[in-house]
Amino acid sequence: MNLNHYQTLIFDCDGVILNSNQVKTQAFYKAALSYGEPAAESLVDYHIQHGGISRYHKFEVFLNELIPPGTTGANLDELLALYAQEVRRGLLTCEVAEGLAELRQQTASSRWLIVSGGDQNELRDIFRQRGLDSLFDGGIFGSPDRKEQILHRELDNGNIKQPALFLGDSQYDSQAARATGLDFMFISGWTEFKGWQKYCSENNLPHIKTLAHLLSSPRDEN
Repeated sequence: MNLNHYQTLIFDCDGVILNSNQVKTQAFYKAALSYGEPAAESLVDYHIQHGGISRYHKFEVFLNELIPPGTTGANLDELLALYAQEVRRGLLTCEVAEGLAELRQQTASSRWLIVSGGDQNELRDIFRQRGLDSLFDGGIFGSPDRKEQILHRELDNGNIKQPALFLGDSQYDSQAARATGLDFMFISGWTEFKGWQKYCSENNLPHIKTLAHLLSSPRDEN
């Protein structure tokens, strides 16, 4: 794929820029443990099945639909605080996608954005502390706004210029791209979407293992 065709490159964070999917899965489990292990496991299952959706929505579904009636435990604010505490530790130390700085150099004429289901303020702080924020000249955006809202808004205000490519690792990412008229590429190396191969085949979506495979000198798959 010729990335120079695109004026804007839009990246999901977890599983694309950062190897943080497992960080967030474990954080959901630990946050929900006050309701018992079965309830925590049900939240993890919902989280994995709905990759890319914000924590706010997932915890609301958990409290309203997934816990047995009459069960007591942490409230929504407490769940969010417990989750954020666990996630922050992991995001500050997890692996960053190989070749990111080189890819930025090779696409110097393109605008880069992060559009994530993660908390926007948290993401901006983490990216600043890890020295990644300067790569994303178009901004770093996240929840509580949904990805479609962010994409529509940034398209309308001219921050996302077409043609644009969204790089993500979930079914929701591809749906958000399609809903807003963006091209999409699936990044498979760190995804938790177990049916991604079939999904990409059925929807004729291009896919690569890591962002490093977009560099002009391809990296070995191994």
